[in-house]
Amino acid sequence: MYVIIFLESFGEIILTQTPGSQSLTAGQTVTISCRASEMYNNNYLAWYLQKPGEAPKLLIYYATSLQSGTPARFSGSGSGSDFTLTIRGVQTEDAGDYYCQSYHSGDVFTQC
Repeated sequence: MYVIIFLESFGEIILTQTPGSQSLTAGQTVTISCRASEMYNNNYLAWYLQKPGEAPKLLIYYATSLQSGTPARFSGSGSGSDFTLTIRGVQTEDAGDYYCQSYHSGDVFTQC
């Protein structure tokens, strides 16, 4: 299970992702959930994919908006404190570590 803690001026928000890992075959649909410890009044939630030896890359921002270059098989949903990343028709190149990130402004890292 991934647990990411962000300390900001808004206080501590703990993000918990489930499941921790999945073994899949190409073509399956994957869902990853991200739950925030506090509900907040915006959709400032981003999803990143990190492959071994590479920096994390932004996939989705504002909970549902696809970053340029993100394949259409990726989608984001949710609001408040519950968010979901879905990959429909997962491909072998989608393997890696997925992270959700909360933020409290209009800015989000495209790569970090």
